[in-house]
Amino acid sequence: MQLGFFGAVVLSAAFLSAGPALAQVTHGKKPNLPAPFATKSAGNGPDSAKPPAGFLPTAPMGFQISIYAKDFKVPRFMTVAPNGDIFVADTGAGQVVILRDPEHGGGNPQKEIFAEKQKGPFGIAFHDDYVYVGNMTEVVRFHYDKKTSKRTGEAEKIMSLPGGGHSTRTLAFSADGSKLFVSVGSASNIDIEKDQRRAAVTVCDPDGKNARIFASGLRNPVGLAIEPLTGAVWVTVNERDELGDDLPPDYFTSIKDGGFYGWPYSYIGDNVDSRVKPQRPDLVAKAILPDVLLGAHVAPLQFAFYTGKQFPGLYHGGAFIAEHGSWNRSTRNGYQVAFVGFKNGEAVEDAVPFLTGFVPDPKGKHVDGRPVGVVVAPDGSLMVSDDGAGVIYRVSYGK
Repeated sequence: MQLGFFGAVVLSAAFLSAGPALAQVTHGKKPNLPAPFATKSAGNGPDSAKPPAGFLPTAPMGFQISIYAKDFKVPRFMTVAPNGDIFVADTGAGQVVILRDPEHGGGNPQKEIFAEKQKGPFGIAFHDDYVYVGNMTEVVRFHYDKKTSKRTGEAEKIMSLPGGGHSTRTLAFSADGSKLFVSVGSASNIDIEKDQRRAAVTVCDPDGKNARIFASGLRNPVGLAIEPLTGAVWVTVNERDELGDDLPPDYFTSIKDGGFYGWPYSYIGDNVDSRVKPQRPDLVAKAILPDVLLGAHVAPLQFAFYTGKQFPGLYHGGAFIAEHGSWNRSTRNGYQVAFVGFKNGEAVEDAVPFLTGFVPDPKGKHVDGRPVGVVVAPDGSLMVSDDGAGVIYRVSYGK
């Protein structure tokens, strides 16, 4: 049970089934986790994720939801350009798409292809006169016009990346723009990696040079962004599978330069995974406890710190996190956008459901969508991409 921001108890099937120990801010204290293999490993991914005609998800009282843009193949991560345009990685189409809404009024945006024939495009970032794109095996950048978002050059490859395995490649620039961060997931569930760039966040110069590992032991750090007040690097991490319904929790955490976060040898600090051979007790002893646990197998993807002014003040500075949803759980978990309250740049409130209604039957074979991307639009509304429905939802408050 979780006390909501508006004094009401906030409940959802996902959070109820996650268990009270698995959705919490840790405050540096080791949580009480269930034993490994307390339940059998389940294969329970949805057969389909396309919603019926007229479907809209559910948000708290006072919020309005509409379909902002549609007819994407597999829309995933989004980023807001300096001029307010929204760039979308349509990973399934191999395209980077621009959504242009000159009045920022939430109307039907103009849709334009910025780049195509990309190799699984995912992360997008802006720096100087360049648009950076994280493809599965490389980071490329394009010269562009910051006023019009028009591309003015061809792709320039600045970094090679390992392919296969977890395929997302996310990008973020440091607050001062001097460093580019690149996240790459593991190639497997618990196999020890030979390529140190996997299950890690790399940092480099804007031209891709002087690359080094910034943080490691992160099984699949899909979400990657800079907290606006502190400049700290935060990630969402999809933890390992096949330890049971409620183990281990996926998480949302700040990461430190040189920090090690356990994978594959341990999870959520120093909880050893006995399946991994050979063991590395020296590394387990160094494993850093994550800041925020999100529940087991929720699959957190993109997150956005709320920097707008449209939503009520209790949301300001907090993080909205898209949870793509479980496959390795007997009862579905995730399939929502969750919210974590922050104060002075630090997580202080446990995650609560924000955008829900995607699971008509937690034990059924169908879901009504799978949230992936979350960004704050220039008018303060929240944009949420859904790769099951192939749409982008707009969530606004009071209008």
